[in-house]
Amino acid sequence: MEFSGIVGGIPFISLFIFTGILVNLVQVSCYLTIWPVSKSTFRRINGAITELLWLEVVWLMEWWSGFEVKVHTDAKTSQLMGKEHAIIMPNHVSDSDTLLTWILAQVFGWTNWFSESIFLDRNWAKDESKLKSSFEALSDYPTPFWMTIFVEGTRLTADKLLEAQSFASSKGYPIPKNVLIPKTKGIVTAVQSLRSFVPAIYDVTIAIPKQQPFFPTLLTFLKMQPCKVAVHIKRYSTKDLPESDQGIAQWCRNRFIAKDELLETFAATGTFDEEEITGFRRSTKSLIVTLIFASIFLVGGWIFLQRLSSGWQYPTLATIIGSVAIVVHIFIEFTKMPPPKIKATQICTQ
Repeated sequence: MEFSGIVGGIPFISLFIFTGILVNLVQVSCYLTIWPVSKSTFRRINGAITELLWLEVVWLMEWWSGFEVKVHTDAKTSQLMGKEHAIIMPNHVSDSDTLLTWILAQVFGWTNWFSESIFLDRNWAKDESKLKSSFEALSDYPTPFWMTIFVEGTRLTADKLLEAQSFASSKGYPIPKNVLIPKTKGIVTAVQSLRSFVPAIYDVTIAIPKQQPFFPTLLTFLKMQPCKVAVHIKRYSTKDLPESDQGIAQWCRNRFIAKDELLETFAATGTFDEEEITGFRRSTKSLIVTLIFASIFLVGGWIFLQRLSSGWQYPTLATIIGSVAIVVHIFIEFTKMPPPKIKATQICTQ
């Protein structure tokens, strides 16, 4: 039930909000004092500070819920990951996909994370110039970063898959079974803007085993329901991609056709062809960081309550818990997969 997820989420979301406030205060201070002097230094500090906050999410997934990731890739890609800038192009199956990239980042050794997020209006006339200027600003970024682009534009649902199948049928495209038709303007702009200093694009395929009882969502994480995800990663050199916008767009569409076939194979066999990377362990760093912030939060909260008069302690605590419970409920509702408007049997599979 969702109630158990809300109860389980109250302590974590409380800690996350507390840590977020601390991180924001440090970020503002650094922006006012360090950014005017050295943008590169600010970016390094900001990356490390931001990582502290999101390591708590990694802890939630790996240590609290028992989330497991099995990575399949070739030896060359495994050796290069974490040592270069890269564009990440995954399929989008659930709200946990973005969080999954954080786990991968921890495994492959990033100490900093690209946190200069780009917020779009989903209006290409407005977004194009914003994207280009944001991409150009990354040319002197001091540490390896990942630029993650979900080219499908939204999570995979039964309704959206049916729409994609209808569109593909009308255009004479291969009918997808496991992915949506990619929207290529963003990836084209990214490749053309970044290829001079970003050497690689990683085609990431996320597969969720069908036999497991739980689907990875924020609710399942909060309820301590363990999930497993398999990830296939293939590296492409940006210099080897087509030069024209049309060529890059077609390359992207071809990759999603291949991705769809790869997911069909996974559904039939339960694995990918490439060798699974061994030694995948839960992040010790996320455990240490979470324990430290949790200790600060508990001690600080206890001191705060002790300084209140006895008549206000319990009402204040109840108000805080109730407010956090509302926030948890909003998060859960926001990340829920929408109920299908069609029956699964209506989806075209030929």
